[in-house]
Amino acid sequence: MDITTLVSPENVIPNLKATSKKQALQELARHASQVSGLNERAVFDVLLDRERLGTTGVGNGIAIPHGKLAALPRLFGIFARLERPIDFEAIDEQPVDLIFLLMAPETAGADHLKALARVSRLLRDRTMCEKLRATTTADALYALLAASEAQAA
Repeated sequence: MDITTLVSPENVIPNLKATSKKQALQELARHASQVSGLNERAVFDVLLDRERLGTTGVGNGIAIPHGKLAALPRLFGIFARLERPIDFEAIDEQPVDLIFLLMAPETAGADHLKALARVSRLLRDRTMCEKLRATTTADALYALLAASEAQAA
């Protein structure tokens, strides 16, 4: 599962403005709606439902909110670097500044889990996260994400 099959250049947000977890999820749902044609409220509701099961703030300033929607034809992701770190109720209680949203069709099954594992591996790399945090343009962030594929191969 390649990151570049999940995220396209237009799905990289270099400076997401949000002051809370809810606002970040709303902004991500809005962006997901714009690029996919999905209903914004449906995306937001799926993300909120998943957060109620337990936080997707995985620690070290990273969150991987995710969910499934029947209307979605394929897996896709959005990477966002927040303007300022926010409380995301992360497992380590540290604020989050890097978010990778992952959406999957309800029929995705193992592909959804493979995508989550790939994103998790990418964002566990401290050097990669330092580079992502130091980068301020969408093109440069996408280039870093795409370069991670070459390193993983």
